[in-house]
Amino acid sequence: MGKTKVAVTIDAATIIKIDRLVNAKVFANRSQAIQEALHEKIERIEHSRLAEECAKLDAVEERQLAEEGMNGEIDAWPEY
Repeated sequence: MGKTKVAVTIDAATIIKIDRLVNAKVFANRSQAIQEALHEKIERIEHSRLAEECAKLDAVEERQLAEEGMNGEIDAWPEY
């Protein structure tokens, strides 16, 4: 995927921290530091959303749905 240049306003304290990481060679430049931070944050948000949706599921009902029809199907499976 291509990259798009954007202008953002970031507080001075955060820029100082980013610059320290760049100077310590943790990141090649500010852009890389910010891009990786945004990527990690977005991943965390998406993962927590998945966890929230999974928490809404009824484990007993899901197990019943998964096993529905398995008894009849097992008899049709070939012997090993």
